[in-house]
Amino acid sequence: MNKITVLGSGRVGGNLAAALTAAGHEVTVAGRSPEASAEAVRTARIVVNATPGAGSLERLTALREELHGKILVDVSNATVDGPDGLPAALLHPGTSLAEQLQTALPGTRVVKTLNTMLYTVMTAPSALGRPPTAFLSGEDQQAKQTVCGLLADLGWSPEWIVDLGGIETARATEAAVLFVPHVIRASGFAPFAVSIAR
Repeated sequence: MNKITVLGSGRVGGNLAAALTAAGHEVTVAGRSPEASAEAVRTARIVVNATPGAGSLERLTALREELHGKILVDVSNATVDGPDGLPAALLHPGTSLAEQLQTALPGTRVVKTLNTMLYTVMTAPSALGRPPTAFLSGEDQQAKQTVCGLLADLGWSPEWIVDLGGIETARATEAAVLFVPHVIRASGFAPFAVSIAR
């Protein structure tokens, strides 16, 4: 059992919070105020960033002191949205939100994962017709092992998880969000994920 704080109370954050609670973890969904977020982060071992990616860097940088020593699981994508509200471009071209967070929060162990799928797949990977892939990016191997444990609690089999290496590899997985609007326009708003077939 881990004490986990989820930052973000939308569909992604709410879905993850419910599933992690059902798996036996002690989960707090942080309030929107800076004071509520700071208190919730301070008491957690693991923090999940499920805030809208465009504002994540500013919001989490303000929590630098509270996040020190924590594992930060970043599932967000920072994008510039098009007129239809769907991702049209990356907010941090040439780098990634995860890298920006790790630079801004040197005392925090950032692990990027679960950002290459529709939010429903994060907590129900076996619901798809073929196994999806969850990618890991991060500098701290122990933190990534802890996150693998959380993924297992969410229904992810070990063979569906691929450790890509350091935090810079998050550039690739974050860029995958640019598939999303085209997939949705072509197939509708149905669960999907990136999957590596071998």
